[in-house]
This record gives sequence, structure tokens and C-alpha cells, in this order.
Amino acid sequence: MPEISLTPQMIDRFIERFGKEEIAVLHSKLSIGERHDEWERIRNKEAKIVIGARSAIFAPVENLGIIIIDEEHDSSYKSESNPKYDAKEVAKYIAKQNNCPLLLGSATPDVNLFYKAQNTDEIELLTLTKRANQASLPKVQVIDLKQELANGNRSMLSVDLYSEIEKNLEQKRQTILFLNRRGYSTFIMCRNCGYTVKCKNCNISLTYHSYEKKLKCHYCGYEENLVTTCPECHSDKIRYFGTGTQKLEQEIHKQFPNAKTIRMDVDTVTKKNSHEQILNKFKEENIDILIGTQMVVKGHHFPNVTLVGVIAADSSLNIDDYRASERTFQILTQVAGRAGRGKLPGKVIIQTYNPDEFSIQCSKEQNYEMFYETEIALRQQLKYPPFCDIILISFNSLSEQEISKISNGIYTYLKPRLPENYKIFQPMPSPIDKIQNRYRWRIIIKGKMNDELNKILNDCLKKFYMKDIKTTKMSIDVNPNNMI
Repeated sequence: MPEISLTPQMIDRFIERFGKEEIAVLHSKLSIGERHDEWERIRNKEAKIVIGARSAIFAPVENLGIIIIDEEHDSSYKSESNPKYDAKEVAKYIAKQNNCPLLLGSATPDVNLFYKAQNTDEIELLTLTKRANQASLPKVQVIDLKQELANGNRSMLSVDLYSEIEKNLEQKRQTILFLNRRGYSTFIMCRNCGYTVKCKNCNISLTYHSYEKKLKCHYCGYEENLVTTCPECHSDKIRYFGTGTQKLEQEIHKQFPNAKTIRMDVDTVTKKNSHEQILNKFKEENIDILIGTQMVVKGHHFPNVTLVGVIAADSSLNIDDYRASERTFQILTQVAGRAGRGKLPGKVIIQTYNPDEFSIQCSKEQNYEMFYETEIALRQQLKYPPFCDIILISFNSLSEQEISKISNGIYTYLKPRLPENYKIFQPMPSPIDKIQNRYRWRIIIKGKMNDELNKILNDCLKKFYMKDIKTTKMSIDVNPNNMI
């Protein structure tokens, strides 16, 4: 499974079918003792089925019959920290060693994988044309937020979404509201001089968390108390901009005071088993509204959820990544899949400032093929994966002077050594150029990753590490999940 929050539901299904004794569970929220016990059960062949998040791929299973990767498109299958392994690539290797099938499942397959399934013999494409339990697909409505503003509605909820929530509450049906930003306000600015409150360790705006009355950095964890006067011009015109799940929760309490709500984001799932407790509470106590980030999007099955509201569909469109449209389509289609999973019909309302954007239109139609054809044509034109690989050479350092010198030295070394069909871009600061007091730069190479390029990069690494470098670190990632 891509996330720990999805394991409880999957475990219940498997226990129902195969019994508790056959199943072992592996994920990082288990204590060291619990993980050790589960590992031993697998090694001693007491458990026949292993369920877990990314690291469960390394479970010591003998006589392996099948590997199933659910929600295969999910970026969390690739580790962002060293070693930067991809669980799907590891699974492919293990399946080959054990001569067993590898099943990759998704309603919104990774574009690169789908391209391989259509154009090579490496992957066999199996298509499910009907929803489980004969449920019909939910109706999707796209709301233009520009029009809402023009009509004088400054609320986080469009008129249509408000009336649908009201209707759902009357009929005792459940609603999921999705907003992919936690906290209360995304940045704090002085309206007098334009000063923005930033983290002292990272070049990123601090987010206001209303419940703790703190400003927090979502990259390094730095916290500080609320700013009431501007440190630059000493004005008291400090204003809060942007919205997060805490602000949405407050707005729902204000507009629907009698509705029972529950919130699921990184701030509410810090304790052990908190994922499970929140989801069980929502399901068993029939809580009216679940508010959450990406955690609520994937794979959950709540038969009484008939309405899903996407508060700001544009947040994933405006990221510095060639996969922005793909991520937007996947998120919107996945969140739409939470509505109408039982006997009752479902409805999805997507709020956006870009209603004509093709990924939003395709998710409205819930048409993967239409999205894929448009996206693959764009990628071919712009020479993006799967038509090439993107090799990201990342640098981080305590010294801005040193990082500039080293990254330019690496660029000068690589440029004449790369074959003609490779494109290397000059070193530049990363979009977020400072995290945890370390400066960040990057070099991007476009071309196919092969043995020749691998050797050039390895030679470069050896040369780099023989130099007298004090604080600069370097890492190389092929087709990284995060370009920021």
C-alpha cells in the first residue's frame, strides 16, 4: 500500500477472507518490538500474506507467489531519502528472481507505465470496465471560482457546494472535503510594506496553525509565536493569506454549526494508530463531514459518502514540475472515487480558477484515455519521460560560495563528456533554495539513462569526492518525484 492510513482497511478485508493468523503487517508506525515480531513470523513461515507500506517489499518471504502494488501511481513508493530506492523497481527485480507475477493496480496509472503497457511486451494491460458492487460513477461538477467572486461570494464554499452539503446533512449522508494544504493560513504578510514572515532556516513562508497559535515551517519544523507587528516597518497591518484545513474546519463550524466534523492531516495523525482511529470514527459514528489532505483521497471505502468537495483544485497545478497536470488529474479522479461507492449515487464538486484546464476537464469526464492521449503528445513534443529520463544532480551546502563553485565545476566537467543527444542545463538555485540553513542548487540532464551515462556520472562522483570540500553534499536521482 502507498500509505499507512490505507493498511487498516486492507488488513480487515484480508482477515475476513483468510483469517488473522495468515497475515503479517509491516510499516513504520509499529514499534521496534512489533516490527521484530512480525518479521520473525514471516521468516518462520507463520504468515503467508504480508501487508504494508513501501519498506514491506523487503520482507523475508520464501516461496513468493505474487506481489501486488496497489495505487501504483503514488509517488510515495519512491524513497526521497538515501538510498533513493523505488519500491516498484525493487518489486520488479524480486518478482523476476522468484519467477512470480507482479500486479500493479491503479484507477489512474502512471503515464510512463501506461505507455510501456501499450507499446512494449514488458507489461500486460488488464482493464476493469465496471465499478465494484455495480456502483455507478459519481456525477462531477466543476465550479469556476472567478465567477463565484464576481457574484460576491468570498466564502471558501461555492453556492452549489454549500447547498449540496446542506442537503447531505438533512439526508444523514456523509461528505468528504479535500484541501491539499494543512494549517490555517499559508502565509502572513504586512500590507504596509509587503514583508512576508519566513522560516529562519529555510527560504519558505511560515504557515499559521490556529489551534496551537503558532507559525510553523513544514520543511524543517521550526516554530515561532504569532507576529502582530511588522519587524520591518513596525506597522500593525499584518494579514493572513491563503487557506488550509484548519481554516476550512473553522468555516464549516461557522456555516454548519450542528454538523459533526473530523479532520485528517499530518497535524492530527501524529500518535500511534491515529489514522485508524480517525477513519473508524468517521465510519462507525457516522460523522457528517471528513476534512482532509491527500490522506483522505486514496483507496478508502465509505458506503455512506455521497458527496466529495474539492476546495482548491489548482494547488497541484501550480507546482514547478512537468507532472503537475498528471498529479492534478490523479488526485481529482482518486478523490472523486470516494463518492457513491455504496448503493446511493455520488456527486463530486470541484472548485477551481482554471475550469478549462485539460486535466480538470478529463477528471470531470473521469476519462483516463482522453487525459493520457493529450499528456503523452505534450511529453513527446517537449522530450519528457517516457521519451527521455531526467537526471537531477542536487547540491546542498552551508556555504553559498562553495555550492556555486562546486556545481559550476561539475557542469564544466560533464558538458564536454556527455554524448551529443544529451542536454545539460546550467547549475541554478533550486526553486526552494534554502532548507535547514543549507543552500540548495541543482543541475538537470535530459537523455536516456544507460550504462554509458552511469559510468560518466560515477567518474564525476569520484572526482568530486577527491576534492577538498568542506560542507557541500551531492546526490543524483533519476526521474525524481520532487523537482523542487
